[in-house]
Amino acid sequence: MATKIIYFTVNGRPEQAEFPVDCPAQDIKDLFRSAAEAGPHDILKLYNPKGNIINISPNLEPNSPNSCYKLEVVAADCNSDPLGAELAGALGFDLSSMEKRLQSLEKKILIEAGETPAVVYEMKKQVDSFREKLESVEHLSWLGLFKDLSEGTHKPSPFYHKRTLHKTREECEHVREKFLQMSSLEVSEEVRQYLKTPTFDNWQWEDAEIMVLLQVMYTDLDFIATFNIEPEVLQQFLFEVYRRYNNIPFHNFKHCFCVTQMMYGLIWLTDLRSKMDSVDLLIMLTSAVCHDLDHTGYNNAYQINARTELALRYNDISPLENHHCAVAFEILERTESNIFRNLSMDQYKRIREGIIKCILATDMTRHNEILNKFKFILPAFDFTNKDHRDVLMMILIKVSDISNEARPMEVAEPWLDCLLQEFYNQSDVEKLEGLPVTPFMDRDKVTKPSSQTGFIRFVLLPLFIELANLFPCLELHIIDPVRKALDYYTEMEKALDREKQNWAQSENAAKSKEAAVGRQNSQIEAGPEASKPDIQ
Repeated sequence: MATKIIYFTVNGRPEQAEFPVDCPAQDIKDLFRSAAEAGPHDILKLYNPKGNIINISPNLEPNSPNSCYKLEVVAADCNSDPLGAELAGALGFDLSSMEKRLQSLEKKILIEAGETPAVVYEMKKQVDSFREKLESVEHLSWLGLFKDLSEGTHKPSPFYHKRTLHKTREECEHVREKFLQMSSLEVSEEVRQYLKTPTFDNWQWEDAEIMVLLQVMYTDLDFIATFNIEPEVLQQFLFEVYRRYNNIPFHNFKHCFCVTQMMYGLIWLTDLRSKMDSVDLLIMLTSAVCHDLDHTGYNNAYQINARTELALRYNDISPLENHHCAVAFEILERTESNIFRNLSMDQYKRIREGIIKCILATDMTRHNEILNKFKFILPAFDFTNKDHRDVLMMILIKVSDISNEARPMEVAEPWLDCLLQEFYNQSDVEKLEGLPVTPFMDRDKVTKPSSQTGFIRFVLLPLFIELANLFPCLELHIIDPVRKALDYYTEMEKALDREKQNWAQSENAAKSKEAAVGRQNSQIEAGPEASKPDIQ
């Protein structure tokens, strides 16, 4: 049987792997995992001699001892009980009590029904899975647990609520150094193609790597050559953007990347390069990069009700979106980070106008206004009409901004957890400050599924469907996944409702039983005389 021999190093130690040419991909990954002495949830990355990331798969090119690949464990298991306890505390619940409650319910059902329903098995499976994630997985970056294996004394806390809002100088310089080291490396064709798809998994990439991927987008859309953007200026621009996104659960640098990556994917999927000019594409991509700069985790309603500096500055009109625009152009005003510095005055004016228009369109209070405009022009949409293109650009950034549910569930659901954390933080502050509580953020009223079913049904799907009316190819790529997400959260909501009903019935039954026992005890304490009729 024909075999491949792959030579590589792990922590400077030479290793080799031999496997059949038709070996399954998972077996090959397990082979490398074993060589690295890595756990089942560690993230491995393999680099070729040029420093490019290559995929661990049956397609690996055989090499020689003189051209070794390099295998790295970039995120490792963390099995310490203190971290598990800290995580549970940070998330606001006790896993062990949750497990005990489940066991109690299971025993009760067994006694009353004689068998364990499938839903209980599913609940147990979910609890076990969640425990495993909390106790064993260090790389879930939605919990801020991305582990840097290098030694350091100033690492930021993994918990957002324990981190400073703004990134520290040390944090920024560390990421900047890694980014500059990687920025000249060639990104593989496999990754470049993956980057064009809505299924891209952002959780597997560190911030410095994300900056490299953003650089790839500007390169592969030919912006570098077309607009004479110097590589060092683009790198400085991307670093300044990274620096001005804050340490908050949802509206952070990874969200910026996801929105930009979806915009990039839509440009390729809909073949916009043949329908719109490069200036419009540059506007859309750069708007996505900048659309939430310096977001503090509190929405416009809070800004207005709390009379914040932003609300006062912008007269309660889209205070956040206006601020995001202002920060973007602060960055672009600096020569060293102005990616538009080699453009003509007319080009710059057009780009500035377009970016402002796109970022202001992400204010959800304008959702119906923009969607209705698009629906009105859709039957006779004309790519040569500037007004039509402007509305389409606003629709595209809106779709990209709220596109998480179009991604695979394992990518999308952690983002929902991040969003709810940010929402709950805001409603808690609103209660503390005596402000009107935003209803869809109230932790006492909103559940995970209830937060999504209405949003998907009445906001996401109508928006996505109208865009697919112009680009039918998007039906498969973004609408089908969103419909599946709606089904998923609808079933979850039904299951939670059933659990609430069962819990209420159990509570009522327990209270009735307790009351009956109380009456019986009262009669016993009163003695036999108490039960005789009172004869006058």
